[in-house]
Amino acid sequence: MDKLVASGGQKNSGTRSANAVRGTLAGFCASLVGIGLARFAYTPLLPAIVDAHWFDPSQAAYLGAANLAGYLIGALAGRPIAAGDRSAICLRGMMILATVAFFACAQPASFIWFFVWRLLSGMAGGVLMVLAAPAVLPLVRPARRGLASGVIFMGVGVGIVASGTLVPLLLEQGLRDTWLGMGVISLALTAIAWNGWPSQAAVPKPHPHPRRASGNRLLRALYVEYALNAVGWVPHMIFLVDFVAHGLGKGLQVGAEHWVLFGIGATVGPVLSGMLADTVGFGRALRTSFVLEAVAVAVPACGLNMVWLMVSSVVVGAIVTGTVPLVLGRLHELLAHHPAQQIPAWSTATIGFALCQALAAYGLTFVFSASGGDYGLLFTIGSAAIVLALATDFIGTSAARHEATQDG
Repeated sequence: MDKLVASGGQKNSGTRSANAVRGTLAGFCASLVGIGLARFAYTPLLPAIVDAHWFDPSQAAYLGAANLAGYLIGALAGRPIAAGDRSAICLRGMMILATVAFFACAQPASFIWFFVWRLLSGMAGGVLMVLAAPAVLPLVRPARRGLASGVIFMGVGVGIVASGTLVPLLLEQGLRDTWLGMGVISLALTAIAWNGWPSQAAVPKPHPHPRRASGNRLLRALYVEYALNAVGWVPHMIFLVDFVAHGLGKGLQVGAEHWVLFGIGATVGPVLSGMLADTVGFGRALRTSFVLEAVAVAVPACGLNMVWLMVSSVVVGAIVTGTVPLVLGRLHELLAHHPAQQIPAWSTATIGFALCQALAAYGLTFVFSASGGDYGLLFTIGSAAIVLALATDFIGTSAARHEATQDG
């Protein structure tokens, strides 16, 4: 009997491990399709669309903004449309929607047609960001969730690398074939992920006791930190290539090389951050990332040589994607006894991130224009935002500890 029980236990453990691997792979594919390709592949496509006279520069820029607007809509709508046990159906549907959007954009149709499909692809990305990781992580042993979440969000970095390498190669075959090629890749990734999603939420039962006020304080602080982090990396995301190419006079080729370095960092960042979190905890790992990010974002404003700028590109790229699993993991820690609140809280954090990212993009563009093209000022503001995020973390933690001591 003991052997039979042991055999059954090993079988259940093996099944859970296999489900965790499939789920993690599905999450990786979702972040690659919804964010990595649907958003970042458009960056190198934009000048090609203008050169092919599909749209003029201002229209092409509005199409890029449509994706960001759709992302915010998706972040807002993700939780309601996946209510109950519909997460798997919703995740499959959003990956299909992002795939169809690539094929729909393969012909030079009207501006409204393109706008709608770019909006829908952004919405799919927002839903996938909100739902994919929370649906999968309960399948993973707690000691390995940092690494698993890192692998899931590594898809964003892979998409950035693809935007600087694969898309230019596809463009040699023509703009239409590039859209079709991205659609085929997205379709293949959707097929790989199809059976990886859990059929229902695999979360522990809620803790019977209400959550402490200190937990609420830490959760609010985490929302603020994540939003400020969005502000901090906007200078690199939007202005890095232009800074290298025009600000330093190195040309577009060198600027593109720094973008690839940024993408390489974004690819490995989530995995390294997840491994660090599994070792020291999500809270400490997040604070460490803020320190590194504040320094790396400030490098372009310090007038250092190109080697330092290359390091800055890689480090900021790594932390841009690396903070995502860290914030999600920290959120799960704070709501460990209230799993039903985890997806709503992650949705709130994602919405705040999306809003501050959009506001920072427009705000820093205005500052750049008003300052006469002062790149250094942009990177200084970005670094200051990260320092403020770090200060928010320390203040929130200190206040929570003080409150817990008084309650004790």
